[in-house]
Amino acid sequence: MEEQNLNEMLLVRRQKLQELIEAGKDPHEIEKFEDIIYSKEIKDNYENYEGKVVRLAGRIMTKRGHGKVCFMDLQDFSGRIQLFNKLDVLGESYEEVKSLDLGDIVGVEGEVFTTHAGEISIRSSQVVLLTKSLQLLPDKFHGLKDVDLRYRQRYVDLIVNPEIKDVFVMRSKIISSIRKYLDSRGFLEVETPILNTIAGGANARPFITHHNTLDIDMYLRIANELYLKRLIVGGFDKVYEMGRMFRNEGMDKLHNPEYTAIELYQAYVDYEEMMRLCEEMVYTVCMEVVGKSEVELQGKVIDFKPPWRRISMVDAVKEYAGIDFETILTDEEARAIAIEKRIEVTENTTRGEIISLFFEEFCEEYMVQPTFVTKHPVEISPLAKRDPQDKRYTQRFEAFVNCGEIANAFSELNDAIDQKQRFLKQVEARENGDDEAQMMDYDFINALEIGLPPTGGMGIGIDRLIMYLTNQETIRDVLLFPTMKPMIEKDSE
Repeated sequence: MEEQNLNEMLLVRRQKLQELIEAGKDPHEIEKFEDIIYSKEIKDNYENYEGKVVRLAGRIMTKRGHGKVCFMDLQDFSGRIQLFNKLDVLGESYEEVKSLDLGDIVGVEGEVFTTHAGEISIRSSQVVLLTKSLQLLPDKFHGLKDVDLRYRQRYVDLIVNPEIKDVFVMRSKIISSIRKYLDSRGFLEVETPILNTIAGGANARPFITHHNTLDIDMYLRIANELYLKRLIVGGFDKVYEMGRMFRNEGMDKLHNPEYTAIELYQAYVDYEEMMRLCEEMVYTVCMEVVGKSEVELQGKVIDFKPPWRRISMVDAVKEYAGIDFETILTDEEARAIAIEKRIEVTENTTRGEIISLFFEEFCEEYMVQPTFVTKHPVEISPLAKRDPQDKRYTQRFEAFVNCGEIANAFSELNDAIDQKQRFLKQVEARENGDDEAQMMDYDFINALEIGLPPTGGMGIGIDRLIMYLTNQETIRDVLLFPTMKPMIEKDSE
């Protein structure tokens, strides 16, 4: 559409609004339109509504007809329904109704009936303009297909592609189902700070802000783990928190700088119990929201029915990369095999870190069905308890689905002396340029010295789980407002 024609059409809409205002019919002065029902309710229960007068409200999406009859499609939250506007019913208001534009929001009162063509419709007796749309909606046949624009103008996307609402309705149901599962098992939902003086609980680059009154730099939380474990120390035996986390890192199909995660902690259990809880909770949610244990996911069928596969990280590397790290005992040997396999390392990269690099490079692509990858090296698990059978590894697992991690869990480290030493190594790595390494948290060490009981803890990426349960390819499709680089906006006037 040429820019001149577009500007003229937008001007016409503004002129219509001005004429209404001058005639004392400013739609913005209408405060409410009550007692409405949704179009889906009428269509699903037509026998209860046939011949009855109802009230609806929504947006005009199509117009057709001329002369003494005008048809419109009204779109509300639940769907669409046809309006049958007739001169001899609407009388003097008919011309005003005919002059309504696509995108205008109206309130309608009328009789429910079926047209000769068999379409359930509303014979309008009153149509009230509630909001004048001053912009043009995208062409109904081509829709809003610019993916970048869809995310930037989600409000338009929801209007012209109403089917995407289903994803976000399911998102809400999934989150509610998770809460119900945990609440019913005695977990207490709590809230912990989002503004932190120390960025802890994960290896990630934080966002930094400044508190003016205290005159200190603060960090948006990268995890809520350390606060929740303080609550276990304080005597809460089962706690969880679901909310936004913030990591100043790259963006791709699985990563957004702010995302929703849940972390939960239970005293007197270990990571084996967290595995059981994870697979049972995801299965329960899937059955409740999807209606079955299997989901379609980009041409694959994923089955969440327990038990999920369990494999150690070392065994996975042996199976998929053909390298047995149980026979590679030193950092020097590990670096040599990494260089041979073209894995990028430095002179300080440890055997444990190299095992993790091998897993990422050679194994993750095979983690399609739900799988627990266990016993991570201690070097990459600064908050996890060591495995008593082999202290080079930890009692930790990551849950993978469709080649992506959805959960991370430990038997929580409750040895204050060991924890302090691991923090010091993280601080050393940070001083050597690793801006994702963790900071020293002396108050958390003090909490461990007070005494943390044996505890199992787990974090789950809610957005990724929702992606997999709703068959979406990117995290942006399950976030209503994903992070976007701002555009220079022009004034609409």
